[in-house]
Amino acid sequence: MRRVSSGVWPEASPAFQQARLEANRRRVVLNWPSVSIAAILCASNLAAVADDQGIPVTDPVVLAKCGPCHFRDDHGRLERISWSRATPEGWQDVVRRMILEHGVSVSAVEARAIVKNLSNFHGLAPAEAAPVRYIPERRIQPEANIPNDEIHTACAKCHAFALSLSWRRSGGEWRQFVTSHAARQKFPASEESVNRLSTVLSQIAPLSTPEWESWRNHDSSDLVGRWLMTAALPGRGKYWGEMQVERTPNGDFTTRTILTSITDGSVLVRTGRGMLYGDYAWRGRSSGASTDGGLPGDPLTEAREVMTFSAVPTSAEGRWFWGQYQEFGFDVHWQRDSAGPALLALNRSSLKAGSRGNRVRFVGYNFPAQGTPADLDLGPGVVIRAIVSRTTRELVAEADVASDAQLGKRSVVLHGSMLPAALAIYDRVDYVKVSPDSAVASFSDSAHLKGYLQFECIGYQRGPDGKMHTADDLELGPIEVTWSLQVFHAPEGSAAAEQVGTLTATGLFIPASESPNLSFDLWVSATAKSEKSPGGKALVGKSYLVVTPPTYTFNGRRYVRDLDRWIDDEPVQPGR
Repeated sequence: MRRVSSGVWPEASPAFQQARLEANRRRVVLNWPSVSIAAILCASNLAAVADDQGIPVTDPVVLAKCGPCHFRDDHGRLERISWSRATPEGWQDVVRRMILEHGVSVSAVEARAIVKNLSNFHGLAPAEAAPVRYIPERRIQPEANIPNDEIHTACAKCHAFALSLSWRRSGGEWRQFVTSHAARQKFPASEESVNRLSTVLSQIAPLSTPEWESWRNHDSSDLVGRWLMTAALPGRGKYWGEMQVERTPNGDFTTRTILTSITDGSVLVRTGRGMLYGDYAWRGRSSGASTDGGLPGDPLTEAREVMTFSAVPTSAEGRWFWGQYQEFGFDVHWQRDSAGPALLALNRSSLKAGSRGNRVRFVGYNFPAQGTPADLDLGPGVVIRAIVSRTTRELVAEADVASDAQLGKRSVVLHGSMLPAALAIYDRVDYVKVSPDSAVASFSDSAHLKGYLQFECIGYQRGPDGKMHTADDLELGPIEVTWSLQVFHAPEGSAAAEQVGTLTATGLFIPASESPNLSFDLWVSATAKSEKSPGGKALVGKSYLVVTPPTYTFNGRRYVRDLDRWIDDEPVQPGR
């Protein structure tokens, strides 16, 4: 499903817009309750005025495009808009819906300007956006913060609960939203239910918050210049490098990124474009000149960039992702360049107690050309025996670890630059864990590309409580394993798995080219090549994988996969 241009999305064709407009109009007519819509709007906005002051709208583009339908009062407040705040994606969805359902005529430039202004003046504060970051970053995350079953049915059955918490509304606006959303999605919503739902939502996601009041008058920041960067790509390891940011005349930014693999030294060069919303939310796209011929997981593939800056904009974290289901992605960290030494990464995640002569490579920027082993500090019980080589961007040292060195994570310091919890000291590997531990991959069809899955195997030592798989266990980083697939209920050694897909030596699952229009349950197993359990047995980790067609039909309705759930798309049309 292509998307209407707003923000950084590609522009939909006129024919597509018209088709979706007609389809959505049909849904609105069928799903609205018989009660007068005007009455709902009036009651809701009276309540909104009573429970919150609202945010005036002054931007000329927003007024020109939204004002004809959203009444503006004497205080400059627009109906509904002034009593709502949201992430850039939230406002982008609204602009798209206004185009498709209400025929609003908006150019791509105007749409971007509207989303930009609303994200700046009707957005979320960084502290409000942080707990829901996994939505724009397209991450799958279990949600344990859903207040009750009624909220789950209304707000988390079809999408993540964090999508609801990506909005802040007044009490009256939450009430109107719940009423219209219930009508559209056809879930039970009596007057009592609407009251309960809107009350809870207005309490946990109110329009006015201390975080917003503190943030809304902050000083703007300038991103132009060099940013130091680290990135981790499952299946390929860690990268480090820099990104140069330049401002364009129209207010967005161009980027040029150079990343070097810590694993094999290969270099990636990506160029892109981005925009900053609310002075902390980066949204962009970048790509590189690929030499892999478009292979799955190619790190130079065009990627969407979602980054969140700290309140003091000297660092940012986020994800750059791509794929039919955004299944590939870098975990990215930026930090502002400075004149002093900047240690960015190590080539080792862990060292074993009692080991000697461990070669550890430290990478970063502005390292002094001269120095001694005393410039490095890996914590008590780890002695730097010698500096093997050094440049201003790389230092290789040999380290010995005492047999009685304290186990656990520790920070690493080089010339005063510290990496917190960068190195684990351990004395055994108790178990391995495949990540993700459960997942979905998909066959392709005429409208959907394959949904791949990249697995990793991580080693762990049990923590101080002596139990495995508990919160205090010590993560040791990726380990080398042999991968295998087993289809449920298929005889061991049979070729059943080959009909479903293949698993590469690096843990990438590739679905079969021919879709059987069936779903399959598989075990993905990882057997450690060298690490053994304390009893001498091979360490094995498993993940539960479901491989499924991208769509299916149930009770006359069509469902389409989106990330970790199925979306009710529309009734099945005759002849489809």
